[in-house]
Amino acid sequence: MKYGFVKVAAAVPHVQVGQCRYNAERIVTLAEQAANAGAAIVAFPELSLTGYTCGDLFGQRLLLDEADRAMGLLVERTAKLPILCVTGMPLAVDGKLYNAAVVWGNGKIYGAVPKRYLPNYNEFYEARWFAPGADADRTEAVVAGCRVPFGPDLLFEGKGVTFGIEVCEDLWVPMPPSSMQALAGAQLLINLSASDEMVGKHHYLQGLVAQQSARTVAAYLYCAAGVGESSTDLVFAGCGMVAENGILLAESERFATEEQLLLAEVDVDRLDGIRRRTSTFRYDGKIPPFRRLPVECRPDDESEPVLRQFDPWPFVPQEIARVDERCTEIFNIQVAGLAQRLRHTRARTAVVGISGGLDSTLALLVTVRAFDRLGWTRDRIVGVTMPGFGTTDRTYTNAINLMRALRVTVREISIRAACEQHFADIGFDAAERGVTYENAQARERTQILMDVANQTGGLVIGTGDLSELALGWATYNGDHMSMYGVNAGVPKTLVQHLVRWVAMNGEDENACRWLLDIVATPISPELLPPDEKGQIAQRTEDLVGPYELHDFFLYHFVRFGTRPAKLHWMACRAFDGKYDAGTIKRWLIVFLRRFFAQQFKRSALPDGPKVGSVSLSPRGDWRMPSDAVAELWIAEAENL
Repeated sequence: MKYGFVKVAAAVPHVQVGQCRYNAERIVTLAEQAANAGAAIVAFPELSLTGYTCGDLFGQRLLLDEADRAMGLLVERTAKLPILCVTGMPLAVDGKLYNAAVVWGNGKIYGAVPKRYLPNYNEFYEARWFAPGADADRTEAVVAGCRVPFGPDLLFEGKGVTFGIEVCEDLWVPMPPSSMQALAGAQLLINLSASDEMVGKHHYLQGLVAQQSARTVAAYLYCAAGVGESSTDLVFAGCGMVAENGILLAESERFATEEQLLLAEVDVDRLDGIRRRTSTFRYDGKIPPFRRLPVECRPDDESEPVLRQFDPWPFVPQEIARVDERCTEIFNIQVAGLAQRLRHTRARTAVVGISGGLDSTLALLVTVRAFDRLGWTRDRIVGVTMPGFGTTDRTYTNAINLMRALRVTVREISIRAACEQHFADIGFDAAERGVTYENAQARERTQILMDVANQTGGLVIGTGDLSELALGWATYNGDHMSMYGVNAGVPKTLVQHLVRWVAMNGEDENACRWLLDIVATPISPELLPPDEKGQIAQRTEDLVGPYELHDFFLYHFVRFGTRPAKLHWMACRAFDGKYDAGTIKRWLIVFLRRFFAQQFKRSALPDGPKVGSVSLSPRGDWRMPSDAVAELWIAEAENL
């Protein structure tokens, strides 16, 4: 598949306990369905060839021989399918019986992995029948007449993906085998299970699977027994799950009366990118040696459609039930960072430039909440509005009314006369609407804020956000500079969301009206005069592109090291119906050019709190030379 995606499947067949040939037929049918659906790897439940609940029948040689013959039937019947299969069966080796996972495909058996840890509580006293795989000393076993690699030390290497296998209880122990498998290079971890159902257990299991995928920075494919297992004392729900780096991608229906085939696409390229950037993805002890077995995975097919969807707003919380929790957490991180800086510097005031735009609004809201938390009166917050050549009545009115509603000290200082004098001093024709005209205003505002802070014994609170830092959409030593930048870790799409959230859930009801109008106002630096109708003439997104696209690019480029071709392909899927491929390509090139060219501004950033997994602080998450050349990345984008 494209760009490092691998389609995997969890298949829960209908089993008849002790009827190996019947079970093999069901496994073949589901393997065919998985192959037809484009899966490269399909997993079946623990002991699914015999049924997990055979009990003392596992001691019957007849059952073991029949399981072995059924395994041969599986290999024969699936020989022409372009898919790798993993199923569970009892395997006799040197007078011991093992609960094993067998990997086969393309007409041959690649290897067998025994279950390392056996449960010993009443309903699952597996040691009655099986030997622990951790003690297995044989390196080979005979399966369906073939001598194949055997042991808990096997990894299977296909084109583009390496996978390891553990069986049920192995996941529940303090150090699951999959942890070492991942450290040894496995990006996909497969668990064949037969976990019974109890009240509350499934929720715990979901967390266990998701957390193991997160700790190992891997994809985790889980497949458990279900339909047809004996219900003498226990019930099996037939659960399939696929998780990737802490996120549950897909889950099958539980307690279904029909067979289940769960399909999901895991992004191996993304996992590799995270691992390369995660310095703690290592083990200080000795990683046990693994035997690496080459396997024939499904051949790459660029035409194979990828069904996986991508969140167009990766920074914005999407789960309705958790929106309040996430927004509160983000807001509290900003507030806590600012409160500590104010305490540490013994500041008497906080000075915030208020434009009537989103960023300064969020900065003011954070400052107000920090003062409330410190028990300081809000009149010690100095809100300064500085009308200039591009200020409109709408933004001016919103700025004044918001400050009054929040009960902060309001100061209005026009920058017009100062800028005109400055233009005269440097011999600049104010009729020219270029970078000098615009940046002079931004630097004049910053000078005013810095001087007011000195005058009042306070700190200048920065308003610039993460998206502006990525694009360099800030005037160097103008709005680029402050004494503490509370929005430095918050991208524009999240700023909009947070301001709206505060408006709808905040304590200051009087501010709600103004906050909602600020959210609805076009984003603009307001450095050029308004149009003939007095409306904003300079719209940021007309100049640099839609922030929702740039935030999408930023998240995947920085967080996962995603290359431009894949970024474009993902964005086309995420924004299908809103932006065409050509438009996305155009703004991707703009993003890359600006991201590389503007690093010098990020190299001189003031302090500011990290909020999420993406940060551009030169002291932490993003360390890039200011003179890095963008040619390689831009060339790939231009050739799309």
